[in-house]
Amino acid sequence: MIERRQPSLLANGSVLITGEVDRTTEFEHGMPPAHQAWNGTTWEPDPLVVDDQALVVNLRGRGLVVLTGCGHAGAINIVRHAQRLTGIPQLHALLGGLHLSGPYFNPVIGPTVEALRAAGPSLLVPGHCTGWRAQHAFAAALPDAWVPNGSGTKYTLAA
Repeated sequence: MIERRQPSLLANGSVLITGEVDRTTEFEHGMPPAHQAWNGTTWEPDPLVVDDQALVVNLRGRGLVVLTGCGHAGAINIVRHAQRLTGIPQLHALLGGLHLSGPYFNPVIGPTVEALRAAGPSLLVPGHCTGWRAQHAFAAALPDAWVPNGSGTKYTLAA
């Protein structure tokens, strides 16, 4: 395991690991106060989860494929961070957790859906922590891109 805040390249430079994701949107404010981290002595609030990162690949001729873990930094923060790092504006696919589950995140769903609609991904596969309200909103707003996710599902994306 390598811990770095800066972006890293893997697989001969063809896979980007984002490192710490910049928080730039007006609506993605991090985790609720109940989310805490151990600082070595005590538990303390950890709203930004700075160790959140994503995997990014540029699919030739199609755009970025972004794979999140739990998406604590916010889906749009993650996508925009990947776009800044790569200089590639086109988002082809977003897969993984988008962490929009629960009452704390309800106000974030609408702006996230609108920003993703504007980004126009061809494939949107929200994962485990996205929540049913956000899943339904994504399915309604991006019906040609949204695909339900499940354990063991395999996606083949080709250039």
